[in-house]
Amino acid sequence: MQQESRKNLGLLILVASLGYFVDIYDLVIFSIVRVKSFREIGVAEELLRTKGEFVINMQMFGLLIGGFIWGIIGDKYGRLKVLFGSILLYSLGNIANGFVHDVNTYAWIRLIAGIGLAGELGAGITLVSESMSKEKRGYGTMIVAGIGVLGAAAAYFVSEHFNWRNAYFVGGGMGLLLLLMRVGIFESGMFRSAELQHVAKGRFSMILTDRKRLMRYIYCLGIGLPLWYVVGILITQAPEIGKALSSTETLSAGKGIMIAYIGLSIGEVLAGLLAQLTRSRRFVMMVFHIVSLGIACLYLSSKGMDESKFATIAFFLGMSVGYWATFVTIASEQFGTNLRATVTTTAPNFIRGALIPITFAFEFFVARYGIIQAGYIMMFILSGLSLICTYKIRESFGLDLNYLEE
Repeated sequence: MQQESRKNLGLLILVASLGYFVDIYDLVIFSIVRVKSFREIGVAEELLRTKGEFVINMQMFGLLIGGFIWGIIGDKYGRLKVLFGSILLYSLGNIANGFVHDVNTYAWIRLIAGIGLAGELGAGITLVSESMSKEKRGYGTMIVAGIGVLGAAAAYFVSEHFNWRNAYFVGGGMGLLLLLMRVGIFESGMFRSAELQHVAKGRFSMILTDRKRLMRYIYCLGIGLPLWYVVGILITQAPEIGKALSSTETLSAGKGIMIAYIGLSIGEVLAGLLAQLTRSRRFVMMVFHIVSLGIACLYLSSKGMDESKFATIAFFLGMSVGYWATFVTIASEQFGTNLRATVTTTAPNFIRGALIPITFAFEFFVARYGIIQAGYIMMFILSGLSLICTYKIRESFGLDLNYLEE
């Protein structure tokens, strides 16, 4: 019986890992093929950056909407329904992206794909967290993230060897194939027990109307702020930042994202192991925030860097923000079973969606101080907020998750 249980758990971790792999592939593919695809559909060179921000913001807005939809479904109807529904939606969305011929259609399809992408990570982490012992669940989420973020490297290699349209088709196809693997996994036992209880499930208003829950949720959001700024702006806008730094050659955003995500994958493993050794997720987050701030400052001060130096910095910058699984695990551990999927799904997507106001703030500072100074200002603001929230949030390592929010 125990052997069968371990087999089921192993399958669950494998499927969640591959699901996150495809999720990350589809999440970053636009950033990688932005320039190629825009040039082919006729976007003027001077509009590549601003139109790119428009499309990525539409995708992030979709993630924001999807976070609410899938989170509520996860707590009301089950984590598995989220895994099936979300991957089907974003797979079809990415296939549709391979047929676009104008920016507006491109953006609207990215929004739809974003809604689908919003459910994958939260449902997977929730299932793994609820299926493993409280002492060892950090290893499970570490494996999910460590494998999953390598989807970005796959996206880069596919984009290098195939047309950008085919890169979208590959992402959608992988998602549809993954649906077949999900037939063999089982629903969380904690969720099945909660189903029998007469308590509200997936009601986001329970967070807003209780001050302690609301502050816990705000702290969860705050601790993850710098990551998507680093990936979505500092690395995605590497060509423009490199130009401002008088780089000896044009820096490749696609290559930077690939290398950063390889570093991020290693960072995820290091963060997970460090949390298990120190028995503190808060300590890990503090260390990573301080290191990421230092490496971002090194990047923004590297005048005249070449592609090789950029690759090295991108690797360590990615490693320094390799706390995504730790962040999502903390969010999952802060709330009871009847709100856990809602929080674990909405929190990471709020952080992704936060890239929209962060982008507007970044552009505000760019207009006044230039792209390099804007990079410094935003990194210091976001890192400062994250450090405060990390200090304020309760330590969650080893907490028993089998409880309900009344």
